[in-house]
Amino acid sequence: MNRIVLKLGGIMMSLILAVLLPLGFVADKIFTNFYYNQIQEEIRELSKKYANTITSLNDETMINMFKNLAYFTNKEIYITDASGKIIADTGIQVNRLSNNELKQLSEGESIQKNVEDRKTNDHYMGYGHPIMLSNTFQGSFFVLAPVDDAHKPVHKIRDLLILSAVGAFFLGLGFTFFLARKMSNPLLEMERATREIAKGNLDIRVNTLPNDELGSLGAAINDLAVETNQYRSNRSELFANISHELRTPISYLKGYANVLKNNLYETEEERQQYLTIIEDETERILRLINDLFDLSKMEEGQIELQMESVDLVEIMENAVLKVGLELENKGLKLVTEIDRDIPFIKADGNRLEQIIINLLVNAIRYTEKGSIHLKVWSKKHNVYVIIEDTGIGIPEEELPLIFERFHRVEKSRSRDFGGTGLGLAIVKNLVEIQHGTISVSSEMNKGTKFKLSFPKVE
Repeated sequence: MNRIVLKLGGIMMSLILAVLLPLGFVADKIFTNFYYNQIQEEIRELSKKYANTITSLNDETMINMFKNLAYFTNKEIYITDASGKIIADTGIQVNRLSNNELKQLSEGESIQKNVEDRKTNDHYMGYGHPIMLSNTFQGSFFVLAPVDDAHKPVHKIRDLLILSAVGAFFLGLGFTFFLARKMSNPLLEMERATREIAKGNLDIRVNTLPNDELGSLGAAINDLAVETNQYRSNRSELFANISHELRTPISYLKGYANVLKNNLYETEEERQQYLTIIEDETERILRLINDLFDLSKMEEGQIELQMESVDLVEIMENAVLKVGLELENKGLKLVTEIDRDIPFIKADGNRLEQIIINLLVNAIRYTEKGSIHLKVWSKKHNVYVIIEDTGIGIPEEELPLIFERFHRVEKSRSRDFGGTGLGLAIVKNLVEIQHGTISVSSEMNKGTKFKLSFPKVE
């Protein structure tokens, strides 16, 4: 049997015993005290009635009547005179009354005492009441009930309580281990699933998902497997993309460097052309390395920001200047709609410029004709930026994934357009750590729109 079942079962049975034992003890005391009190009350009433009924200690007929009553009620009696001497009994031999008991009776008070029969060693509960004739103490009348007779029903009640407790214990034991196994089975399945995930089997799933916290945990493990599998797939894709992105420029660098080294060019113009290609490919490698470096720092939470009040309009203008050549090379038109009364925002100016440039470059890369629309305005407590293109668009099913690390829309097409699938993930992280938001909407073959917002400086 599984250890977790034993542990859960042991804990639950301990709780059951912790309830049953005190409950049984209290119930036993209640029933025992109740029965003893009933007997004591009965012999107290009898002794009082008999003592008040007797008219003479010398009336043998009356004394015999009380003896017969004692026989029919399964009680013992004895009668004493005013000196404490026993003058009548039902055959038991008991000790003479002590002076204190005699004094208490002579003052009209009843007494309760435990009595032992010297002949049989039987024990009795006794109650004595004074016999008062003409307001004068004449003796006492004692009624005795056998203790053994009192113990019998108490023992029966106790046996019933024990039997009930044992039955409840075994019933609880069965229910406990059934419940413990039912609770532990999902946990054991989750343990097996997590071990399989740790071994690299990311297709494993937890099938038992109860509608409670255990079910939520199982669903979280399934989500972990899916996310890890997605991460692994994207990481493999990333390495393939990086290899591709590095292989092409490095091949160019090696080839053209070899051309220059061995003077395999014919004109100075051709030489300058080869140098320009080397410079461009070096810049391409540098951008890739910078993206990887930024991504690594983000994953480790080590991005350092120089937060200050910055003029977003100025940053937008600088970004537009830096991508101007790319716009011109593709023959795209940039349409700007920027309010001039835009308030300052608190951000890192360099990182904010990186965000805008990345989004503009992304728009230019996937737009073959038409225009790029750039709009900036403020409303209430926020400043808003929209970068919209008339490019190829993004499939609807891909929209929720485009900000994920390593994700690329239509891998083969993305490779033709360049990029590693890191840019938008970097943009989203940079926006969020500067307390901004970013969203995207797109329509295939009509274009894509990114919307950003940043809080104003109060």
